[in-house]
Amino acid sequence: MITTTLENDLRAAIRTIPDYPKPGIMFRDITTLLGNARAFRRAVDELVQPWAGSKIDKVAGMEARGFILGGAVAHQVSAGFIPIRKKGKLPHKRVSIAYSLEYGLDEMEMHEDAVAAGEKVIIVDDLIATGGTAEGAVKLLRQQGADVLAACFVIDLPELGGADKLRAMDVPVRTLISFSGH
Repeated sequence: MITTTLENDLRAAIRTIPDYPKPGIMFRDITTLLGNARAFRRAVDELVQPWAGSKIDKVAGMEARGFILGGAVAHQVSAGFIPIRKKGKLPHKRVSIAYSLEYGLDEMEMHEDAVAAGEKVIIVDDLIATGGTAEGAVKLLRQQGADVLAACFVIDLPELGGADKLRAMDVPVRTLISFSGH
């Protein structure tokens, strides 16, 4: 369980930028959290806390902020790291999946040899909103035979339903703070 003190500390470390990238959006910028050594360390520690001591083979992070957080989480739990990237960014043989965006579709990829069947994987990203990217990552990993243990995010925008979408896929979701609206 996240303490009120931790939640307040993390919330204070995140910058909110109104009307970015378009009017009506409140962009939650975690670069200020990443630049605060104490807040960054606490966020990473809390993201993995429920699985500390568990056997985790890989941590998958979605481009781009998920790379930063996922790399730190992978280090913390002594696991390998899987970059899940936008189409066309990986140099070796890839597997891909289309996923839903707010206004259309996009594709994400990972190397086909990034995960072996049966490996236990945690997905990490900075924020879950509608859940399209995270849902795509779960499907991509499962298509390769991975056992997706959980999905972890610093921020949840619960009104957009992404965390519930993952839970409906039998993926436990760990979030540290939530913000109302979008």
